[in-house]
Amino acid sequence: MHVPDGFIDAPVSVAAGAVAAAAVAVSLRGARRELGDVAGSPRLGSERTAPLAGLVAAFIFAVQMLNFPVAAGTSGHLLGGALAAILVGPYTGVLCVSVVLLMQGILFADGGLTALGVNITTMGVVTVVVSYAVFTLLVKVLPKGRRSVTAAAFVGALVSVPASAAFFTLLYAIGGTTDVPIGKVLTAMVGVHVLIGIGEAAITALTVGAVIAVRPDLVHGARGLTTGLKLRVGGELVDAPAAAPAPVAARSTRKVWAAGLVTTLVLAGFVSYYASASPDGLEKVAADQGIDRKVEEHAAAGSPLADYGVKDVSDARLSGGLAGVIGVGTTVAFGTGVFWVVRRRRTAQAPVV
Repeated sequence: MHVPDGFIDAPVSVAAGAVAAAAVAVSLRGARRELGDVAGSPRLGSERTAPLAGLVAAFIFAVQMLNFPVAAGTSGHLLGGALAAILVGPYTGVLCVSVVLLMQGILFADGGLTALGVNITTMGVVTVVVSYAVFTLLVKVLPKGRRSVTAAAFVGALVSVPASAAFFTLLYAIGGTTDVPIGKVLTAMVGVHVLIGIGEAAITALTVGAVIAVRPDLVHGARGLTTGLKLRVGGELVDAPAAAPAPVAARSTRKVWAAGLVTTLVLAGFVSYYASASPDGLEKVAADQGIDRKVEEHAAAGSPLADYGVKDVSDARLSGGLAGVIGVGTTVAFGTGVFWVVRRRRTAQAPVV
């Protein structure tokens, strides 16, 4: 779904860039709340949330390197909007995907620089808004519990991918640079991305379920969903007294963060070598429908990390692995820095009591 330069004309690209900039600005304000106090401790909130959000961005970067086959000659990869929104909140989720797309565009020549606004809007804003709306609706109507959160995450992620594909088709109908039948583009884009959405849903549900099983308190979408304990007193059910909060030390996220980082590095540095080499859904549809006739060379095509390989390293396995590790390190560092600044701004603006 990474749109290259030349697919969408300049006016629509500029308009999409303005929408993306506005969405990022709104998300920066919203993320201050999502990255706010944890268990009433500003210090703990700052220590926990910024590194975890940076890790989520790095994990999305790594998993996007793992293209999986969805049809003959076609592959797909995680978009990540649903996963980020459910784990760290929708506003922070938009920022996570935006950080990933920025790193990919600048360092790896993946996704056009003039199309950055298109990509943020399509892959970040649309997927987050659609997935989190579906997720929130489902957790309200399903029985409270971990399984319901995981199921809602699956459905939200599944719906978000074809929604993103449909939105790209809308942009192309307005500002496409080639004259192709939009109906065929829509059918092809939505059709293949429904299949990709199944993979997206599986990855999202498995990841959310794994985190919930270990630390449900770290899943933004699972907050407040636990059913309170009931006691029968005099024949009537009453709420049991709330348990005392766990000590701060017991809520440390260092082990979770370290385990997540190691997993992310293994995915990007080793597992990515075995990813499908087939073109992804957008690339396949673009080639079949003639959308790519006016594609432009990427402005960062000369980057030493272009196409997810390290320049002058001849061994493909080593080159791709090193590029993945560098990408993860850069994304987690840059993302954590961004979220730390956002978090500190909220702390600085908080009234003294």
